[in-house]
Amino acid sequence: MGCTRMVDLSHDAYLSDAQWERLSSHIPELERGPFGGRPPHSARACLEGILFVLVTGCQWEKLPKCFPSPSTCWRRFDDWTQSGVFATIWRILLEELDDLGEIDWTEAAADAWFVRAKKGATAWETPSAARARRSSTSSIPEVLRSPCI
Repeated sequence: MGCTRMVDLSHDAYLSDAQWERLSSHIPELERGPFGGRPPHSARACLEGILFVLVTGCQWEKLPKCFPSPSTCWRRFDDWTQSGVFATIWRILLEELDDLGEIDWTEAAADAWFVRAKKGATAWETPSAARARRSSTSSIPEVLRSPCI
């Protein structure tokens, strides 16, 4: 098994200036809207917030105040994911870490929170079997059932 790395939460920068220089050409800067409004947060500040959430596993709403608002960071993350920008950034960072020998490819974790399962039924299961009514006691042998049931 690999070792667990401690995450330093005392700073608001995960990217070095050299890393940012490599990534910045792949990230489109937002322009101000035609009717003015607030200037958008910098792409680097948003990326730092996104990396904080990904590294620490915290909820978007718990993003520290030193980053742009959670909704701003999430919106940029969503935009960049939809357009393929984030996949490019992620690949560049992974390649750099791999070159430095910082990735243990024998370990992996998957978060399946977003995977839908309708009552555990598979797509190829017949609809009548998926909807079949089951008693909560039908799988308990008669001998083990409580007389109160």
